[in-house]
Amino acid sequence: MPETALILAGRRTPIARLDGELASLDAQTLATIVVRALVSDIGVAPDAVSDVILAMAAGPGGNLARRVALDAGLATSVPGLTIDRQCGGGLDAIVLACRLVQAGAGDLYIAGGVESASTSPLRRETSADAGAAGRRFFPRRMFSGGGHDDPGMAESAQTIAAEWGISRSRQDAYAARSHHQAVAARAAGVFDREIVPCVVDGANGPVVVSEDSCPRATLTPDRLARFPAIVTSDGTVTAGNASQIADGAAAVVVASGRMAERLGRSGLCHIDSTTTGVDPRLCGIGAVAAVRGLGARNPHLRLEKLTQVALTEAFAGQTLATIDDLGLDPARVNPHGGAIGLGHPWGASGAIQLVRLVADLAGDDGASGVALAAIAGGMGTAAWFAA
Repeated sequence: MPETALILAGRRTPIARLDGELASLDAQTLATIVVRALVSDIGVAPDAVSDVILAMAAGPGGNLARRVALDAGLATSVPGLTIDRQCGGGLDAIVLACRLVQAGAGDLYIAGGVESASTSPLRRETSADAGAAGRRFFPRRMFSGGGHDDPGMAESAQTIAAEWGISRSRQDAYAARSHHQAVAARAAGVFDREIVPCVVDGANGPVVVSEDSCPRATLTPDRLARFPAIVTSDGTVTAGNASQIADGAAAVVVASGRMAERLGRSGLCHIDSTTTGVDPRLCGIGAVAAVRGLGARNPHLRLEKLTQVALTEAFAGQTLATIDDLGLDPARVNPHGGAIGLGHPWGASGAIQLVRLVADLAGDDGASGVALAAIAGGMGTAAWFAA
């Protein structure tokens, strides 16, 4: 029998818009703040962690997770693994930790993701048409190969919106909902227990950042309707119904059942997960294929019975297509807002959704939820948890 994998705790930094309140903190610092808080929360010795697994999508390279483990005060015997699965990376890091526990490879993992878009390095490549220097800067790496289309997520979202018939008004209404829910949750203190405050240097001394800065109460559907299209002049995807590029980090503690008992803690149980590929042209719909794969392996999974669905919202168009295709109850999808309202620190976003599930479902006997991510390059991940 596989060992039980439980998520015992989850923490995250505030999420700040690009070049905003957290712009002076690099990815290593943001992740270290979260890992250090989790170690303190669960009260384990510095050598008790089996591994630290972190995702990042646009960092400078090198094994960030190892550096973070050491910066957080863990023993030198604790290794680190850094993965890249773009905007699904934070979720997939947690899934990997769950699988390692289930396989008996270790008893306690810290897993999640981080992104500091504000400090991510410029990328440069050799190019014959780049002038005398022979090099040019470019905005992103390739997501796909083999002769397939390689759209960015915005281009894919526009294709999906057009082919699925998702109107501009529906996209704007969904985006306004995400902002409204995040604003309401922030005001009600829903996020307070999961956020680790960050200290940054201000003009008059240290400043404590403890709230998400991306949610905007002023973004009504009427105001969003004024935003211009960003992919094609007659398109429906805009900066308003898209997620905001952001900085932030999030991680969870994944433990075996025996370790949870030793620590006197309970948590969300990992039931099953799957990651699958789709046509890269339609990368924004990857979560649909992942859920269907998960359902094929688990016939007793009933989406209508789920307490909550944590879906990484990159764009309203692809989010609505996913909701429509899977027949999800919109009221159960991101009830406190998603990445459109909260912000989208790429490598961290999937982990942020898991932190949200932990906060909302842990201790609620019988509650269950899935975390979903569509991933650049034509992939999707779905992970099923129950209290």
